[in-house]
Amino acid sequence: MSIRRDAWVIGSDSVVAVDGRLFGKPRDRSEAAEHLRFFSGRTMLLTSAVALARGGELDWRHVETARLQVRPLSDAFIADYLDAEWPEVGYTVGVFRLEARGVQLFSAIEGDHFTILGMPLIPLLGALRDRGLLLA
Repeated sequence: MSIRRDAWVIGSDSVVAVDGRLFGKPRDRSEAAEHLRFFSGRTMLLTSAVALARGGELDWRHVETARLQVRPLSDAFIADYLDAEWPEVGYTVGVFRLEARGVQLFSAIEGDHFTILGMPLIPLLGALRDRGLLLA
């Protein structure tokens, strides 16, 4: 497979912060449960970034943060949740998939839906249209 040097590349990633502590994806189910216990009753800041590069140079970037209020979570809920959602949530920061049972973790959510899913899609689509990569 050959890659054109002038090809556009999209990159995106997310990180979660709770009480000033950064969280990535859990290493295993035990760590996922630890994360959920720590998140319980606290505000999660989920920051997602997306970037466009071409020819090895950054052309555009965008960062957004959503606020998710985690409701108090019992140990029984956490165990049941992980029984149903593991290993899929192990591939996510925040140990949740909003489109699945993960929505049950929260009592309130402020922020863009796509940012929470992991990619600020609306700004990215605008950047792609601005560069003539999508029809306007």
